[in-house]
Order: sequence, then structure tokens, then C-alpha cells
Amino acid sequence: VQVEESGGGLVQPGGSLRLSCKVPGLTFSNYAMSWYRQSPGAPEKERELVAAILGNGGGEHYADAVKGRFTISRDNAINMAYLQMDNLQPEDTGAYFCNPGYGVVIFNSWGQGTQVTVSL
Repeated sequence: VQVEESGGGLVQPGGSLRLSCKVPGLTFSNYAMSWYRQSPGAPEKERELVAAILGNGGGEHYADAVKGRFTISRDNAINMAYLQMDNLQPEDTGAYFCNPGYGVVIFNSWGQGTQVTVSL
């Protein structure tokens, strides 16, 4: 499974970013999707779940640290998932990855991720 993340960047505290995730070649609506964050210096095995959404677009789940600030969504017609991140804080800094599954990695095939840096 090929996963392509994009949309990261450098933003000041309080700013916003919208991450995108494309998964071509997958019957997209059959799969939940999740976003994960790998903090600076952390190994791959310590990627933490940030948000998840079911295949039908319901069942949104968020880590406590991002509730009320991040919104996960998807467009099954174009095999895309999104993570709208508002009121970003320095602790949100990290590489963000998406993967099919609802908090459980189904395909051990990761994309390059997209870097988010929140700093003055």
C-alpha cells in the first residue's frame, strides 16, 4: 500500500495547517484511516496516534492532547484523508504519518510523512 502525506510546514504557535493523505490503489471506503505523530528524536515504534476516522466518515477519535484543536476528515471519492490542525502548539511538532486502520496499523508500509514544526 502506497501512502502519500503532504501539507506540513513551519508555523507559529496559534497557527493552522491542513495535512493531506492520499492512498491510491486502495478500496478506500473499506478502511478506517489514522494519523500518527513521531516526535523529534523518537523512534518509529513510538509513533503516537493523533486521530482516527472510520471508513464511512464517522467514529472520529482524537488523542486527548489534540481534542478541540484537530479535526480528521476524509473524501472517499478521491482516496484522501485530512487532518485540520488549529491552534498549533510547540508540542505538536513532529513528523505526521497516515495509515489505514483505526489506531491499529494494518499495512506495515509507511509513507515519508510530513514535517510539522511549531515555533516562533
